Amino acid sequence: MTNLQNKRPDKVAISLFLLTTLFFCNNNYAQSTADRTWSVYKADEGSTNYSPLTQITPANVNQLQLGWTFALQDKKPGTQPAKSECNPIIVDGVPYATSANQGAYAINAATGKQIWSFDPLNGKDGTEVNRGLTYWENGKDKRILMSADNYLIALDAISGKLVSGFGNGGKVDLKVGLRDDKKNKEFYVSLTSPGAIYKNLIIIGCRVPDTYGSQPGFIRAYDCRTGRLVWTFHTVPYPGEPGYETWSPDAYKKVGGVNDWAGLSVDSKRGMVFLALGSPSYDFYGGDRKGDNLYGNCVLALNAATGKHIWHFQTVHHDMWDYDLPAPPALITITKDGKQTDAVAQITKQGFVFVFNRETGAPLFPIEERKVPQSHMPGEVSSPTQPFPIKPKPFARQLITEADLSNYSPADHDSLVKKFRSMRYEGLFSPPDLKGTVEIPGTRGGGEWGGAAFDPATNFFYIKSSDAPDLITIKRGSKNASEEEAQRNAASQFAADDKGAKPNEFVNSTGYKTWKDPSGNPAITPPWGTLSAINMATGDYAWQLPLGNDSTRQAKGAPETGQEGKAGPIVTAGGVIFISGTDDKKLRAFDKSSGKLLWQTVLPAMANATACTYMANGKQYVALSVGGTKENPSGFIMAFALTFK
Repeated sequence: MTNLQNKRPDKVAISLFLLTTLFFCNNNYAQSTADRTWSVYKADEGSTNYSPLTQITPANVNQLQLGWTFALQDKKPGTQPAKSECNPIIVDGVPYATSANQGAYAINAATGKQIWSFDPLNGKDGTEVNRGLTYWENGKDKRILMSADNYLIALDAISGKLVSGFGNGGKVDLKVGLRDDKKNKEFYVSLTSPGAIYKNLIIIGCRVPDTYGSQPGFIRAYDCRTGRLVWTFHTVPYPGEPGYETWSPDAYKKVGGVNDWAGLSVDSKRGMVFLALGSPSYDFYGGDRKGDNLYGNCVLALNAATGKHIWHFQTVHHDMWDYDLPAPPALITITKDGKQTDAVAQITKQGFVFVFNRETGAPLFPIEERKVPQSHMPGEVSSPTQPFPIKPKPFARQLITEADLSNYSPADHDSLVKKFRSMRYEGLFSPPDLKGTVEIPGTRGGGEWGGAAFDPATNFFYIKSSDAPDLITIKRGSKNASEEEAQRNAASQFAADDKGAKPNEFVNSTGYKTWKDPSGNPAITPPWGTLSAINMATGDYAWQLPLGNDSTRQAKGAPETGQEGKAGPIVTAGGVIFISGTDDKKLRAFDKSSGKLLWQTVLPAMANATACTYMANGKQYVALSVGGTKENPSGFIMAFALTFK
């Protein structure tokens, strides 16, 4: 393990760091509430993407200027530009961030100068997605907990050095403790989103393939000091555990998935952790996992100290659409008629918002079980119903007709119509079928991993949506090369090679790809992405607008097109929403009350990441990870602040 630039911080660097820390301690903004307003992934332990900072307002946001740029340098020149997804955290004047190459960095919050860096890959190129890291402290013991490949890693927050007493020389192997670790360790597991802290525990989900033969995504808690495994929750229940009866008898031996890759939230006062679980594997066929498949696609509340089940709600029964819960449950407090209710709000890829009482799991808005189309696949037994919240109304498009198909040329349009008529489509939850199926929202949503932002002053919940259909093309698996290739393509977002497919199992050969016409245009008319504001006290929409613009496809005089995007919004007490993540490479600021565009800037590359905001030297900064360019494929951290005359 090596530090990327300064392998061993010299005495001068350490002295400067201590002086900087002392300065911040005496500064009005340091060691105050403002100093740690973004010390956790997605702002706080409740995953609200909210900041109480007020310096930047709708009246002055147009004065934002670039304050500093930190150029990451851990991808080799000439390599494919990185798509960083990190949401930096800031603790006592130091932003901590990860790169798309899984390196970790500590940066001066006011200048953007590097304090330390750490390379867990020893100079190799990484392939894993990494959205951030976790800070933990106990007295003078201050640590950064991060992941790389299949390891959970502990670093000293001051020096960036490995903590030797954690696990094995600073690392814990995440493969140990999963179902098949004793008989076979040639499987894939990693940590996409950072873990969450409860007292001296770090609680994590994991990322596993969506393919046949993957591991189940157990939820685990480790001691932050020693790396010792403290508790495990089986997301695919074992015999004798609640939920086992919702599966085929031997499913726990072979079914994978049901993992929390999107992140988790903690209510420290109640001692509860809340998880957003994904679908069982295989995503698009469940003949070998008959039943509702708990805890697949569940909002799950556990005792944070013990991992014991408290409550759950399943948002999709027997998933066949890859409708993973895409973002952490947001822990919000709704104020209605002078009464406050602590709640959990969960967005979904289908475009729903489910809202529950935080302690009991009781829905705060009615939810109906409605009949849905049934599967025609051999051996498949689909659920006769699925849950539909009555309020709020869906924030994403859930139904299209031929009138919604795009028309960039007669030939392209005719091709789309022909394809649409040839495939199975009966609206939301149309099952995968051997004739092919149109799926909208597609596998990326709807809602995505950037999540939503909640403003406690107004009850407004801000959600970014992508409106993009997929085509599901189901084929029987076989040993011939073309079908194995189809299986690999279906799981191409994973770095692991799919060696688990067996003859006669069904695979989706066109999965995870947006449907486009033969010329590469979107298959449906705009908008292709929106930003919505929902009043969570009533479940009603305050506003919705297109987010992002494809100027080459925008019709003359028409509204902006909107674009797909995975980054989420953040909202501040000062009255501003910040959001990036669209293909037009822009960071935008909106008035949180009206949705009016207040400011925008073009970045050097797409910022496929949620922003953060913090105070340093009396200035409020808005910072975010930006993807790589041809000149610097590693990407950047960029921070904007107000100009003062």
